[in-house]
Amino acid sequence: MDRDAYLERLGATTDEPADLFEHFEQRSFDGRTYHVLTDARHGLERGTVIVEDAETVIRGYPSIPRLLVLEPGVQSFFDDGATVAIEEKLDGFNVRIAAVGEPLAFTRSGYVCPYTTARARKLLSLEAFFDEHPEKTLCAELIGPETPYTTTDYEGVDTHDFRVFGVRDRESGDPLSVADRRAICETYDFNQPRLFGRAPPEAAAETVRDAIDELDAAGREGVVMKSEAGDAMAKYTTEAQHHDELAYAFSLPFDHGRDFIFSRLLREAFQATEFDEDEDRLQERAHDLGESILIPMVEAIRDVDDGKTIGHRHTVRGDADSIDALFDHLRDQSMTIEVESDRREDGQRVVEFVKVAESSRDRIAHYLEGGTRTE
Repeated sequence: MDRDAYLERLGATTDEPADLFEHFEQRSFDGRTYHVLTDARHGLERGTVIVEDAETVIRGYPSIPRLLVLEPGVQSFFDDGATVAIEEKLDGFNVRIAAVGEPLAFTRSGYVCPYTTARARKLLSLEAFFDEHPEKTLCAELIGPETPYTTTDYEGVDTHDFRVFGVRDRESGDPLSVADRRAICETYDFNQPRLFGRAPPEAAAETVRDAIDELDAAGREGVVMKSEAGDAMAKYTTEAQHHDELAYAFSLPFDHGRDFIFSRLLREAFQATEFDEDEDRLQERAHDLGESILIPMVEAIRDVDDGKTIGHRHTVRGDADSIDALFDHLRDQSMTIEVESDRREDGQRVVEFVKVAESSRDRIAHYLEGGTRTE
């Protein structure tokens, strides 16, 4: 690999190729080798990919900052005179789809996911899009109750589907504007996140608050605020999402770190303060928060005590080869998989499986057997 040439193409903030490329990791998919930046370095995003045989660079997706307080957060974050577009933030699996001889779906960390790649090729008009826009990357969420990564129900999605939330230049990472992206997605019949509206920064917080109230009642995740040009983004999430994520974490209490838990509690506290909760509403929120912490943990302990498997349960459907490739991919990442059901429905293979939470299972079993904990 010509590191000097790729260093210039990437536009990294270091002049020394060794400073950057020591952080790239070599991976392979379907006989092809590619190189992935495993952590953000020198101005480049985590998951940036170089596919050497195709002389292709695919920039990683940028990290989106989070607002804890809408007022004055929105006005401080976005420039005066800007227009802020407010779109739904979906609870799904974030991938970048790029044509590298063939369309491939790259995860945030830069792996090629064989299952998501196969589903994207089937469900999206990729050939037509990349014929016209070979230098672009589609940024999309795989959503629905039947995916190997998330299990969120969305109205009208029986198994899984994609929502395209961004179109970017493959090499520079520069985004299309919100208006241009929404127009181009309509051209190719790509489903997109819901648009709640556009507003100047001084009025956007009210639009976000209304959207959050509606999404919270529906148990949805939250919103992403974007400048109309698409180059500035911030996110804000619902109370329902905070509680769901805490319940998820405490259902496998030794598999998620303190930072994960504290960040959700922090979001909840600032939101409760800003939304002017009266004492009755604050007590209700505190009660729901406590339930999301204690009940899943007790259920996990009981399950281990009863000899049951604990972990993340998923259902996937598709052709047999793509599902076999998915399990190979998950096991390559050192995951322990237990298949609970493997059947055929309407000509497709449908598999229900568990990603076993070994750390939580083993630690809970240790304490149930009389083990001690050093504190």
